[in-house]
Amino acid sequence: MTSYDEWTAAQDSTTVPVDDHDLEIAYRDEGEGDPVVFLHGIPTNSYLFRRQFEAVAADRRAIAPDMVGYGTSAMHDGFDRSIRAQEAAVRGLIDDLDLGTVDFVGHDLGGGVGLRLAARTPDAVDRLVLSNSVAYDSWPIQIITDLGLPESARENSVEDVQGMLDGLFRDTLYGGVDDAFVEAMKAPWASEEGVTSLVRNASGTNTSHTTEVDPGDVTADTLLLWGIEDEFQPVRWAERLERDIDSCELVRLEEANHWVPEDRGGTFRKHLTEFLLGGD
Repeated sequence: MTSYDEWTAAQDSTTVPVDDHDLEIAYRDEGEGDPVVFLHGIPTNSYLFRRQFEAVAADRRAIAPDMVGYGTSAMHDGFDRSIRAQEAAVRGLIDDLDLGTVDFVGHDLGGGVGLRLAARTPDAVDRLVLSNSVAYDSWPIQIITDLGLPESARENSVEDVQGMLDGLFRDTLYGGVDDAFVEAMKAPWASEEGVTSLVRNASGTNTSHTTEVDPGDVTADTLLLWGIEDEFQPVRWAERLERDIDSCELVRLEEANHWVPEDRGGTFRKHLTEFLLGGD
């Protein structure tokens, strides 16, 4: 299995416009064929999808960016990190790489970005996969709203935030915990700049950015891969999406919490490749 250091060493980067800013976005880009974009959520990074990315890249072109403000992408202060801004960054990356229409796989906030992209510009997304995604007014959750308070950046040390994240992942991963995965999720936040960036990311969570779009406008064939033990984004939101999106199938994944690509990596990969590739 690819380590986090190996993953980041293999990343490329480019600059994308977001509002009045030119922001560096880091991404993995492997394989050939029709493009598949993977997008993580908060407080993770593109390494979340390492198992699924490598499987898809064997048959398709796979692109997995770190959202701006996350991973090894731009982390300096002074720009918007909302899913509206992340949608603009992803559009900029798609344009920069000349990808055209893509298949899109999104988890958590990344799913909210994919939902916006597919609803607002239906021609941009052919197939859509959402995993324990934010939608409607399902978010933000309390731990994220508390983290987004400005004093969180001023009052919490690097050690405080590392301890909080360590507890968050260890308490909410289902079953056994992969220490290397937890450390990879914590790594981008292990500096004062990282702490401030994480707080700004949390402060950018805005319910209006999902309530302003209508999932009924999504024309992409859609697959929902949902961990049914999730207390952050309970399966009832997936059931609503399944009703509202015309061509949509919900797959309930047992023994999985919020971090489904990690909790059920093999099962997630199987359903994903069957949907995108016709099997593996």
